[in-house]
Amino acid sequence: MDFQKQKPIYLQIADRLMEQILAGVADDRMPSVREVASAMGVNPNTVVRSFDHLQTAEIIYNRRGVGYFVSADARQRILQAQRREFFEADLPAIRQRLKALDISIDELVKHLQQ
Repeated sequence: MDFQKQKPIYLQIADRLMEQILAGVADDRMPSVREVASAMGVNPNTVVRSFDHLQTAEIIYNRRGVGYFVSADARQRILQAQRREFFEADLPAIRQRLKALDISIDELVKHLQQ
């Protein structure tokens, strides 16, 4: 079940890059804009927007002439942002669905603990 509206492509790419950082797939150095664009089959300008978004969130930083790198506290920043998104976007939709299906909190907790 998709609890969110469709995100713009650049945010989907940013999400994928953040998942790779969390999973430890991304090195300290990020792949180039061209590499990401080629791998994902998108326009390099779209990837630039993704990198700009991640840089604004202080998840990556740019060393002019060298490339982009993962910030030392990127993992904590990503988790914090994803938790905030969960509580602000996902949880209200889940709460609404639970109410519509007449599922109690106790019943939900019971299933979560299984």
